[in-house]
Amino acid sequence: MKETTKKETIGTITELPLELLVAFAEHPFKPYSGEQLWDLVKSIEEHGVLTPILVRPAPDGQRYEIISGHNRVNAARRAGLKTIPATVREMDDDEATLAMVESNLRQREQLLPSEKARAYKMRVDALKKKAGRPSNNLSQVGTNKRTDQVVAEEVGESRNQVQRYIRLTKLITPILDMVDEKRMAMGPAVELSYLNRDEQEMLLDLMQIGDCTPSLSQAIRLRKLSEAGNFDSDHLDEIMDEEKPNQREKVTFKLEDLIPFFPEAQSVGEIRDIIMSLIEREMKRRRKERSNDRDR
Repeated sequence: MKETTKKETIGTITELPLELLVAFAEHPFKPYSGEQLWDLVKSIEEHGVLTPILVRPAPDGQRYEIISGHNRVNAARRAGLKTIPATVREMDDDEATLAMVESNLRQREQLLPSEKARAYKMRVDALKKKAGRPSNNLSQVGTNKRTDQVVAEEVGESRNQVQRYIRLTKLITPILDMVDEKRMAMGPAVELSYLNRDEQEMLLDLMQIGDCTPSLSQAIRLRKLSEAGNFDSDHLDEIMDEEKPNQREKVTFKLEDLIPFFPEAQSVGEIRDIIMSLIEREMKRRRKERSNDRDR
């Protein structure tokens, strides 16, 4: 596209070729899928794209970066469209981030915890950068409010809740997915976010093997162990082996299914000890593999 043509599109609504559109870097919102996506595709096939997307010129000078409208672009491609109506606006990175987050928070009816977490963090970070005063964490509007307070008022959450969501960005992806899938509550997840990556991966192995998640009290104790420098497999096993009422008998085996794998003379207790030994050996093998991967 010629530069003169691009300049003429700034601030106006124009039809842009879909092939010239690129996604916003680190876009925190998950794309539509399944029925939600195909409903949008059907609507576009019948009525076209009714609301223009918002884009800015990409750094390469040839393409456009999508600020708002990723799902419309995806659906338009699936509907066979070649172009899409778009408003082109000149924006720096911080302005683009603020606009992207604001439009998605306003337009989406339901957001996953991971989406809120990343969106709130991106908005707080962008506000800090625009303020140019990261040391005192003030907003750019001269109100002497903390940036997380500004975001809290924008999204209708308490400042504490915004901070709790932002903490979730410290979780490794598989544990954050558990929060999205409602397999782990917000409270324990926030506490686990204070564990370092290696500690979270150790915990993840145990959760996957035992099909369990820590309670809030267990998560608090795990955090304290981490902060004291005492987090290890023995302490982890001790805490996670505690029986919780809502997780009793999550993993069960019928004795008759196990007996064929063991000599007849072995007791039930001996069988259990062997199984636990095999589980511990498997966990150690996984930890060693991760350690080797990091050393490569």
